Amino acid sequence: MIKVPKYIITFPGENLTQSVLVVDDEPMARTLLRLMLVRAGFNVSEAEDGYDALEKVKKIRPDVILLDVMMPGMDGFTVCETLRNEEDTASLPIIMLSAKSDLDSINKGLRVGATKYLTKPISPEELTRHVREVLNNAPA
Repeated sequence: MIKVPKYIITFPGENLTQSVLVVDDEPMARTLLRLMLVRAGFNVSEAEDGYDALEKVKKIRPDVILLDVMMPGMDGFTVCETLRNEEDTASLPIIMLSAKSDLDSINKGLRVGATKYLTKPISPEELTRHVREVLNNAPA
């Protein structure tokens, strides 16, 4: 079992003002992603499925969403497309992170509006780099 640390390691110049919503139906995947992002200095919230994600986006207004593709009920493609069709979330950075690495899935993710489409597994350094990149390029 992985335990989330009670302390947070940040690096010079970083703070917890940037928030990431991690959306994945697998609890272990959410925990691992949370650990990676918290250690990089991000404030992290979690959603366990697409419906939960849409509700949490309204409540917490994350700076970026890390979105799994394969989830029961509402998949990540539908979540992404739904968010892109809402005025308040149309420009919200969305990074799809999935084990689906085939070209059709990647193209579909980008077509429905993902800012980036990354494949699992992913290293903490690579994940952090991509999250920072989309945050730095996000509209103000």
